[in-house]
Amino acid sequence: MLNRLKKMDWMMLLILMLFMGISTILIRSATHGNPSYSHYDLKTVIYYGVGFVVIMLSTLIDYRLILKTWMAWYVIGLILLVMVFMFAPEINGARSWFILPGGMLFQPAEIMKIFLIVSIAALLGRRLGDPLRMRTDVVLVAATALVPFMLVMIQPDLGNAIIYIFIVLGMLWIGNIRYTYVMIGLTTVIGGLMLFVTLFNTYNTEIKTYLEDHHKAHWYQRINTYIHPEEASADDRRQSEYAQIAIGSGGLAGDGYMQGESKNRKFIPYTYSDSIFVVIAEEFGFQGAAVLLLLYFLFIYRMILIAYQCIDLRGSFMIIGIASMMVFQIFENIGMMIGIMPLTGITLPFISYGGTSLLLNMLSIGLVFSIRAHQEKYEMDL
Repeated sequence: MLNRLKKMDWMMLLILMLFMGISTILIRSATHGNPSYSHYDLKTVIYYGVGFVVIMLSTLIDYRLILKTWMAWYVIGLILLVMVFMFAPEINGARSWFILPGGMLFQPAEIMKIFLIVSIAALLGRRLGDPLRMRTDVVLVAATALVPFMLVMIQPDLGNAIIYIFIVLGMLWIGNIRYTYVMIGLTTVIGGLMLFVTLFNTYNTEIKTYLEDHHKAHWYQRINTYIHPEEASADDRRQSEYAQIAIGSGGLAGDGYMQGESKNRKFIPYTYSDSIFVVIAEEFGFQGAAVLLLLYFLFIYRMILIAYQCIDLRGSFMIIGIASMMVFQIFENIGMMIGIMPLTGITLPFISYGGTSLLLNMLSIGLVFSIRAHQEKYEMDL
């Protein structure tokens, strides 16, 4: 047991501890003076403590046992996504969360990302590194992702649905997909998007009327906002504008810890969660934001290094899937705050407040450590 734990990547653990410190002080600043969110910083420390236990337990479990039962995990994920429509309350126009005892929210779309990564790794591992075939490999992987993608889109949760796409793209790329298949895929996706946008614009009035009649007007608003950002709601535009002003006002060194709330941040919702990048950029400036991005870079680099050293290709595929998931979440979250990406509900990994998202991210890192810790055993089995 101790030998397995010793094989954890201590550089990544150190960075996670730094993330815990950064997240705690940022959440404390974002919730300062608001009794409705009191003790969120303390809760974050508790969630991290539980998360480190999750990492250790995950490291001790042989990841190959999870790969062998990938079908069961995939089915469980789909069942949870279906149950959302039957039992989850509508929050902010979407049915995406179960309310657990104690008021904690659980989002099945989050855990489905890990189940999807495990499933695709198991499917790609059958090729043993040989070039992927279109019908039996690429199409099968795409179909495996399509079902949860559609279920999450219907919620609607476009942010997590897009993450599924990037997970698939990253894993197919590392899975040795042929360049011709890449071109076919890009052509199909671009063509499909163009057709969708064309039909949406052509039948805009009919679609809006239909969704309003079925009490799904928020679906139209979300889709229309992505296709026509200039027609975004006043609240969305205001949030984006004030976020950019707040980030720019931080300058090089920032306004100082807990000194940004009196200016622009009070107009930005969820500064402790989705919009937490605004807090670090305003209070610690470009230097603070650059340090955070550097930590993310080192963190992802260590993951890719572990994937490169894997003997088992399935382990490499899983790590690349996890890395793809996190890279897109970081890019999307920061991008929507600086105005280059549309607003979504995607959190900043390891920094935003949220027990479920943090624990699931820690679980994914535990899987990375499990892959690293059990490579020697895999080599002996060969």
